[in-house]
Amino acid sequence: MENKNYEYKGWKINGFVALGLILLGLAASVLLIVKGVSIESSALGVSMIVAGILLVLLFLISTGGFILLEPNEARVLTFFGKYCGSFYETGFWWVNFLMSAKKISLRARNLNAEPIKVNDKSGNPIMIGLVLVWRLKRDEIYRAVFDIDASPNEVGQVSQGSRMRMLENFVSVQSDAALRQVAGCYAYDDNTASGDEVTLRSSSDEVNELLETRLSERLAIAGIEVVEARINYLAYAPEIAAVMLRRQQADAIISAREKIVDGAVSMVKMAIDRWADDEVVELYEERKAAMVTNLLVVLCADESAQPVVNAGTLHH
Repeated sequence: MENKNYEYKGWKINGFVALGLILLGLAASVLLIVKGVSIESSALGVSMIVAGILLVLLFLISTGGFILLEPNEARVLTFFGKYCGSFYETGFWWVNFLMSAKKISLRARNLNAEPIKVNDKSGNPIMIGLVLVWRLKRDEIYRAVFDIDASPNEVGQVSQGSRMRMLENFVSVQSDAALRQVAGCYAYDDNTASGDEVTLRSSSDEVNELLETRLSERLAIAGIEVVEARINYLAYAPEIAAVMLRRQQADAIISAREKIVDGAVSMVKMAIDRWADDEVVELYEERKAAMVTNLLVVLCADESAQPVVNAGTLHH
């Protein structure tokens, strides 16, 4: 995409110097009018008065050429509709008063988007929201002014506030579209047995990186830079939240049971191997099976087991 923005290289002078010259010119114009009034010759006096009035009007109109620029601000200069460049030098300046200077802010702005309802990759309705930090690129403010339409006021001019509100609305709409696109690329949670799927809940860094990429692509037409974009809200939609909560609880219970059983089996195997290696006692296969069953019951039970001591012989 071609960048038509360039820095203003035209004629300019220090604002305080220009202000002094304008004041001197006004004073000289007033003296000219007074001198014309005091001259007895009517033709010469009238000429001096008319010239003095015209000069006063000219100097007053020329005050429209003053530009006061703060850090992280810029002016887009146009001369009767022709783009003359972007002005970046901070301070108090004076340029051709016939030029129109459109004020643009280069400061960072926040967008805290309200959660929206979308469908994830699995088709489940979810609520997702984002927070975005953005600003206009210094070398691409031409696009923000001339490539994005803004509503003019009653006199046909577009104020800075109107232009920035237009940009904020543009960012809001494009952020909504990018968020819907990214949310549809991933599932909310991993339901596979492998557990290595990229999801919205478990892979926030990768999802946020893709979100920033999509936003940068959409906002480039307006010369907007994405400083940071993060998902700040993620939940199932209310209509399925209760069902999904029960499923998550069931998955957690199954996972916990699997770990308990794995640990119990390894402990029982270790006990049998130790008895066999140390020749503590020789067990028949049916006794081993009974002992394994008893140990698994004790180790896997939700509550503490109540042992029953056999006071008889081993076979009774």
